[in-house]
Amino acid sequence: MIMKKDELNKKYYKINEVAEILDIPAPTLRYWESRFTILHPKRNDNGVRLYTPNDIEKIRMLHYMVKEKGLKLAAAQEQLRNNREGVSRRYDVVVRLRDIRGKLVAMLDTLDSMR
Repeated sequence: MIMKKDELNKKYYKINEVAEILDIPAPTLRYWESRFTILHPKRNDNGVRLYTPNDIEKIRMLHYMVKEKGLKLAAAQEQLRNNREGVSRRYDVVVRLRDIRGKLVAMLDTLDSMR
């Protein structure tokens, strides 16, 4: 159940909601928060983490780097530290290409069903 950035309509999300949206275990999110300096979710008075849609996009980018590209955590942190803009642009391109691919596959499926 991966939602797109514009489908995130709440101001804040709890860790379990983020885990469900991104299909990433909550303990992984907590661990990444301790390892990556770009993740700083707010906390309410009870200490519950509150993630913004911007935080969720950062986590998506980290997930891409660590899980899909296969970078070690230290290498991902180093790339973010040295070239955050480049990493962000590369991630945005991959997301757009996946979206385009999805639309093309849907078109092909429609064409196949017409035959």
